[in-house]
Amino acid sequence: MVFSWVWHAMPAMPCAGESALNISVKGEYALRAVFDLASQPAGHPIKIAEIARRQSIPQKFLELILASLKQAGFVESRRGADGGYLLARPADTLTVGEVLRFIEGRADERTRKKGHAESPFSDLWEQVDRAVSDILDSTTFAHLARLWEEQHSQFVPNWEI
Repeated sequence: MVFSWVWHAMPAMPCAGESALNISVKGEYALRAVFDLASQPAGHPIKIAEIARRQSIPQKFLELILASLKQAGFVESRRGADGGYLLARPADTLTVGEVLRFIEGRADERTRKKGHAESPFSDLWEQVDRAVSDILDSTTFAHLARLWEEQHSQFVPNWEI
């Protein structure tokens, strides 16, 4: 299943890592929420308030997103004082592509409705779409969590004497 991103039709969403992809705020928050859960010890439920604080996501919006992700089988919830959310599957089997595709829907269906005509760039955009889909579908949340941890746990020498 290929994403069909419209690289030239919509303004890019402003985010910390500026991307050429056009991802909604809901999509960005969903990815960050799943990433947060993937970054925590497996099997330990995480409270919505903790995810919202760490990821700077409005808690009410996060509640709606997590409910949607739960319905789709990406996350599960536990009730009680020690309750919260956790991944429904291991992070190494959950890809960015499948979560993003679920939240954003199929972009090619949206763009077809706009009636974009064939252009000299149509084949190029299709190649770009396939390349983006391949990357998103081969990137797991476990891989992202490992990379993030490696990048942020580098030894910094202390030159104080």
